[in-house]
Amino acid sequence: MAKDQATAAMETSTVEKQPETREAETPSVTRTKRMMVAIDESDSSFYALQWVIDHFSTLLMTTEAESGMLTVVHVQSPFHHFAAFPAGPGGATVYASSSMIESVKKAQQETSAALLSRALQMCRAKQIRTETLVLEGDAKDMICQAVEQMHVDLLVVGSRGLGKIRRAFLGSVSDYCAHHANCPILIVKPPKGVD
Repeated sequence: MAKDQATAAMETSTVEKQPETREAETPSVTRTKRMMVAIDESDSSFYALQWVIDHFSTLLMTTEAESGMLTVVHVQSPFHHFAAFPAGPGGATVYASSSMIESVKKAQQETSAALLSRALQMCRAKQIRTETLVLEGDAKDMICQAVEQMHVDLLVVGSRGLGKIRRAFLGSVSDYCAHHANCPILIVKPPKGVD
């Protein structure tokens, strides 16, 4: 009987300690839900974009009054103006000419424009509210910085399925973002046979 009284007292005290909440007193802040998909030249990144379009289209539709926003981001690798060849005692450093630098930058811009154009066509076909972003730098760092600056609610990246050795040497953008992005991250693994 004493045990029943103790149990009843604990249940009573637990109920008494819970604060009362009223929905009318809780301020509701409505803001646009932001999703970001990082793309590159791989088919796996476009598979991830298509996956988002297929599964979140109702949240991102342009016809909805309070729809979300999808940001498609592509990060260009920085072009190093020099290459060092430390072979032998008098290792050489070769600097790129200004015409070479301009042609590389032009090629990067054309590649980015083609990738983002393909992504925008996919989004427009389903009337997805979309913006694009091109950044330059290390993809892992730039994506995480953009997520933080833009207050992204969900980051989506594709998985190339690198083996353990290649991932150790090359690094994995999805793995890095999973550990360093300031928002939830969804890594979309493509079916076998896709890049």
